[in-house]
Amino acid sequence: MQLGLNDKVIVVTGGTKGIGRAIVEAFLAEGAEVHFCSRTESDVKSAQSALQSAGKAFGAVVDVSKPEQVAGWIKKVAESGNGIDVVVPNVSALNMSNTADGWKSAFDIDMMGTFSLVDAALPSLEKTKGNIVTISSVSGKEIDFTAPSPYGSFKAALIHYTAQLARTLAPKGIRANTVSPGNIYIADGVWGNVERGNPELFKSQFEKNPFGRMGKAEEIANAVVFLASEKASFISGTNLVVDGALCNGVQF
Repeated sequence: MQLGLNDKVIVVTGGTKGIGRAIVEAFLAEGAEVHFCSRTESDVKSAQSALQSAGKAFGAVVDVSKPEQVAGWIKKVAESGNGIDVVVPNVSALNMSNTADGWKSAFDIDMMGTFSLVDAALPSLEKTKGNIVTISSVSGKEIDFTAPSPYGSFKAALIHYTAQLARTLAPKGIRANTVSPGNIYIADGVWGNVERGNPELFKSQFEKNPFGRMGKAEEIANAVVFLASEKASFISGTNLVVDGALCNGVQF
């Protein structure tokens, strides 16, 4: 699909694996220039090497829980020549530990990592009339097996924060939307690990999916790329649930 993203500058956090990696690849397929990060140097090098032939992909080692690292990275990207058109705060602590340390880790990474990226990129986004696509989860929409934990709570907060951004930034021509994935199967990701380590939980959660399967990372990436494109030019403040009808609630 041609979405008009050719040569647009995209920033994706947590872009070396899983959904983040699929998002990077989807933007590259549309001809965009993609800057991605991970806090692990070996993961960045591996992804950079694998993506070299796919297009303009640039990796960086960044810990999103450190605002100064995020700000420094974004400054370099913005000054590299073409500003910034889209930011995708994708990285998550995936923390389901209902402890003080678990809550702090999730806050620093999921919430403040998202805030730091948006805050640092806003001057560039104002110039390009760009947009923001945050990554939440159906766990932010419904109370599920992850409760009680910080995971669903902060995913819900991300939806609200993004809606705030949409409302307040609209006069500046900036859009903001959320994508909330359902159960997404990635062999070396959460559900692959659950399948190997806790087959009973995997079976019970797998059977909740009405389509008889879990989703694919690229199905989330396609939703993100669409929302980031001008094909979605009048969509802002929405929470796009991509879950194969997993959730029971009606979204108005």
